[in-house]
Amino acid sequence: MALLITDECINCDVCEPECPNGAISQGDEIYEIDPALCTECVGHYETSQCVEVCPVDCIPHDPDVVETQEELMAKYERITAASA
Repeated sequence: MALLITDECINCDVCEPECPNGAISQGDEIYEIDPALCTECVGHYETSQCVEVCPVDCIPHDPDVVETQEELMAKYERITAASA
């Protein structure tokens, strides 16, 4: 699954720089995660870095974007190959 940021977000700015894929950006009201770029940090870290630093615990799994570990790894490989 990709992650998503809920409306409990307080715009504290700590999650965006932690994302190794650049999937987090400022939306109209709160930060947003691009599911096409979110790998839950698979390929980079053992845990999702945005979830680790979020002070209000507002970054759950997105139930609308269900992906296996293998799919997340394949997405990581596509993203890193495209940026190489």
